[in-house]
Amino acid sequence: MVQATKGKLFLVLALGLLTLFFLLVVSWSVGAVDISFTAVLNDVWAIITHFGPEANNPEQQIVWSRIVRSVAVIGVGIGLSVSGVVMQALIRNPLVDPYITGVSSGAALGAILVLLAGISIVTVAEFTTPIAALAGALAAFFITMALAESAGGRSVNFVLSGMIVGIAISSITTILITSSDDSRLHGALFWLYGSFAYMSWTKALIVIIPVLIICVILLMYARELNVILLGDEHAKHLGLNVKVFKRITILLVSVLTAISVAFCGIIGFLGLIVPHTARMIVGGDHRLLIPTSMVLGGIVLIAADIFARVATRPNELPIGAVISFIGAPFFVYLMIRRGKEYGG
Repeated sequence: MVQATKGKLFLVLALGLLTLFFLLVVSWSVGAVDISFTAVLNDVWAIITHFGPEANNPEQQIVWSRIVRSVAVIGVGIGLSVSGVVMQALIRNPLVDPYITGVSSGAALGAILVLLAGISIVTVAEFTTPIAALAGALAAFFITMALAESAGGRSVNFVLSGMIVGIAISSITTILITSSDDSRLHGALFWLYGSFAYMSWTKALIVIIPVLIICVILLMYARELNVILLGDEHAKHLGLNVKVFKRITILLVSVLTAISVAFCGIIGFLGLIVPHTARMIVGGDHRLLIPTSMVLGGIVLIAADIFARVATRPNELPIGAVISFIGAPFFVYLMIRRGKEYGG
């Protein structure tokens, strides 16, 4: 049984990584300026051997910027997808996604405040908006946790508290945007719908490294997540401290979501689409589901990023809008056909 599980996971990951590699080459090849696959592979090899692009080689500079962008895209894809997997297990409902904790709304408010106010932290000006977004996300999370705990600390309380906090914060964000005629308004709106247009190598690393670390930690809790699906009482009988476990995992998921949205803006529905698709491929065992969702999350977001860059080039579509265009009908399908599968 264990051998069969490992074999299935190996096959899924092998096919997934091959697909991801192909999409990465496509991503590095297309854009405002197209570059042939052969030239891209040569440029990538040159960048690797020289530890970066040559300053006097414009083509390598373009490929390098696309590589940096793709690293961030994969990091966000992994982070939001795994967040969705864990939240769906904790709530025992396939219709929830990472944003039910109010984290994305808090991130949006933090980012919009500094964008519209023109605030800049002198020593780290490039990171002013991400820092504000991260602070807003974590503040919203702790408000959600406080409300949920005061209401009894059950899974449904986290959902309801997150919805309340999210709606309240979103209303403030809407008021700020609609009452502003500032030139920064376009940047604020673009951030709300997600964008990787201004990604740097430092930002990409800040995204992907903690995302991978947290995902590994959550993978170590795969067995406990399987137990949680059986119900809180059953999990308690099996020796799991359900309350502490949920607090730890919800904190990890909220940090994971906060990091994912802090540098690129809000990308909705990914944490809904990917976990459910992965579940159809490998089943509900989180030992398979989490790594499969990591690979699939990278694939889906890279594909969406390619479309966002080429659909209206030389302009670029907000990637969050692209994912939402796919995610909205997918959510309707889940709500109608799958909503009764979980008792949460």
